[in-house]
Amino acid sequence: MVRLHKFLAEAGIASRRAGEQIILAGRVEVNGRTVGELGVRIDPVHDRVKVDGKPVRAKRKLYVAVNKPPGLVCSRKDELDRATVYGLLPKEWGHLHTVGRLDYGSEGLLFLTNDGEFSLRLTHPRYGVRKKYVATVEGRVAEETLGQFTRGVWHEGEQLKAARVRLISAGHSQSVVELELAQGKNREVRRLFESQGIAVKRLQRVQIGKIKLGELRLGKWRTLTEPEIKSLMC
Repeated sequence: MVRLHKFLAEAGIASRRAGEQIILAGRVEVNGRTVGELGVRIDPVHDRVKVDGKPVRAKRKLYVAVNKPPGLVCSRKDELDRATVYGLLPKEWGHLHTVGRLDYGSEGLLFLTNDGEFSLRLTHPRYGVRKKYVATVEGRVAEETLGQFTRGVWHEGEQLKAARVRLISAGHSQSVVELELAQGKNREVRRLFESQGIAVKRLQRVQIGKIKLGELRLGKWRTLTEPEIKSLMC
């Protein structure tokens, strides 16, 4: 059971607030009876809902995982006419929105959906959903630098902080570092390294919540399973 104004929002009729006004105006029918008060709950599967006499059906919710290649933007359209992640998906999925973003040069796990609550759960800091990245950077990274990342650093007037950091490998020419973040600030991984004067050569997101990139090939997509969706909404 869901509240009627939420059902109207999910069906694309109006925002939740505007949906409340539509209900109060007496424009909504449930099973042939006009509903004029707020707080009514309905069964989206069995109840028949109409607005201004026209049937309303809930949109099918979609949850898609993409392994984004570098060189794509996460917007539907780009002012510089660069290719977008939407070119990887079926055309009929053009209404989906990305859950957060990966910048132009980054790659890895990216979700797209038409479920606003799902997006909020994964992007708002209060839920603290962790994302894991693997960064290949220039030069040898010292353990002290990694310690600074977990203690927090300041960059462009903002504090950045990694929840966990692990050095995978370190050589004279490059190092590979795994970072786990909970804040989701703009370009946070790149900015952490920039704060220490370290250049990032490759950046890949390998996990969101409990969902790992796994064997999903670069440039390919798959739909999330029901257990995966539930694990992200907990």
